[in-house]
Amino acid sequence: MTTLLIVEDDLTFATMLKTWLGKKGFRADTAGDLPQARKLLDSKSFDLILSDLRLPAGDGLSLLSYIQKQGITTPFIVMTNYADVQNAVNAMKQGACDYIAKPIQPDMLLEKITDALQASASQPETSGETPHAETAQAANTDNRFLEGKSQAARQLYNYVDLVAPTPMSVLINGASGTGKEYVAHRIHQLSKRAGKPFVAIDCGAMLKELAASEFFGHVKGSFTGAVSDKTGAFVEANGGTLFLDEVGNLSYDVQVQLLRAIQERKIRPVGSNQEIEVDVRLICATNENLQEAIARGDFREDLYHRLNEFTLYMPPLKDRGEDILLFANFFLEQANEELDRRLVGFDAAASEALLDYAWPGNLRELKNVVKRATLLSRDDLIHKSDLGEDFNTALQHQQQGTALSLSLHDKNSEKERIMQALQAADNNKARAARLLGIDRKTLYNKLKLYNIPQ
Repeated sequence: MTTLLIVEDDLTFATMLKTWLGKKGFRADTAGDLPQARKLLDSKSFDLILSDLRLPAGDGLSLLSYIQKQGITTPFIVMTNYADVQNAVNAMKQGACDYIAKPIQPDMLLEKITDALQASASQPETSGETPHAETAQAANTDNRFLEGKSQAARQLYNYVDLVAPTPMSVLINGASGTGKEYVAHRIHQLSKRAGKPFVAIDCGAMLKELAASEFFGHVKGSFTGAVSDKTGAFVEANGGTLFLDEVGNLSYDVQVQLLRAIQERKIRPVGSNQEIEVDVRLICATNENLQEAIARGDFREDLYHRLNEFTLYMPPLKDRGEDILLFANFFLEQANEELDRRLVGFDAAASEALLDYAWPGNLRELKNVVKRATLLSRDDLIHKSDLGEDFNTALQHQQQGTALSLSLHDKNSEKERIMQALQAADNNKARAARLLGIDRKTLYNKLKLYNIPQ
């Protein structure tokens, strides 16, 4: 039986949690403070530790530091109140595998426990790195991106893991700034072509007249300005992966040439009579609906089906509530390095603002906001005012509009509006209550009244 250690000073809550976990097939011990937790850890081993951040005579971070010094590699999940999410993020930076906000949603807790246990079981028993380093390496293969831990992110990267080893062409569909190129890189890294080239082409910036040269290359003198031979992207990527970003921007004529190259697996450089055999895997990305483009006659349906053997949909940042502060701290670390600053995080008001904002520009917008705030901050924390006037004004307008659209002015549609608010808030009850213009206690009463799962 899987054994858990619950470290929680609220004995009633700890007992309820222990009982509920027991019904789910876990055996749990409880500790009400750090000395008790250390005593239990010294006397027996556990498969997972579930610890509150705020504890008598210390905190969850102190316990995390203790187990690391003892060489204990047990997965560590932090429980925290909404206002302390920033501290939970800090705990993950120090080695915790995940966090969950109070009030605890049982199904979400069970999912996180299962994920943590599976991740722990899949790690090698002997490694020169700490579990945190291994997790960071797996989630951030090039130190420039973070995959996240939200349900939307886990589903996306499960699909990435599934399709990467296959030879299938992949179409990545998502709004600008959602990280489509990183996903393309990740598919390549996990594929059988990982040791071969990865070549990226921005179709949105490609001139129609030079598209054939970019794709297939040209020979010297084949057209005005061709002062030397040029190797095209298909030959550069031969044996590897060719990534076509914003593929929907290709002109119709270029689509015909691209389709022929894919079908025949041969290309002919501009001005040459010699055909070259090529073997590339295509990964394409777009932020538009290609099926609508087909209906308009702007995109070839036969090319669409060649490119779309498997589709990945990039979730917008607003649908990845659990990931927002993870990315914010990740971008803060990058900004600290670039700007030679030493900021440690975000205060409660700034964290709440980041979580409430809809992020129409997705990760790219978040990165820019954090970088600017890092420059403006006058102490070691980013405050809400540091996020900038443009951000705060947009947030205010968004909250006013959302509150108006979701306010409970019609009792006949009350349940539906509550469900909409929960979805918009990524199931965060405090945010949903603010969207609805009610307090959190009233929201919980409504959830009970309408039998809405908590």
